[in-house]
Amino acid sequence: MSVPSLFAAPAAAAHVSVQSAAAGVLTISAGRLGALVAALVGLLGVVVGGLALARSARRTGTWWSGRSGAVVALVAGLAGTAIGGLVVATSSGGIGTGNGLGGALLALVVGLTGTAIGGLALTRSRRTG
Repeated sequence: MSVPSLFAAPAAAAHVSVQSAAAGVLTISAGRLGALVAALVGLLGVVVGGLALARSARRTGTWWSGRSGAVVALVAGLAGTAIGGLVVATSSGGIGTGNGLGGALLALVVGLTGTAIGGLALTRSRRTG
C-alpha cells in the first residue's frame, strides 16, 4: 500500500460521517419545534390583534377589546418574529432538510402580520379611548 491510500480511506470515512441526512417526516427536531412555537405565538398575535381590532370601536368588557389586547398582539407578534428569525439564522440546511427553515419563514410572516395588526389595533384604541 502506498502512503496516500492509507490516509485517503479514513478521510473519506470522516467526510461521510459528517454529512447529515434529512430528518424523517414525523421527526420533531429542535429547529422544527422552534419554528412551530414561533408560528403558534405569531398566530396568537394575529388572532388577538384581530379581535382587538374588530372590537376597538365598541367598549365591551373583554380583555382583548382595547389597549391590553392590542399590546398582547403586538408582543406576541414580535416574539413570534424574533423566535422565527432565530431559527432562520441558526438553520444549517435548506428547506426540506428537517431543520425548521420553512416553518420559521412562515413564522416570520405570521409574526410580522401579528405585529402589524397589533400596532393598528393599538393606534385605534388610542383614538377611541
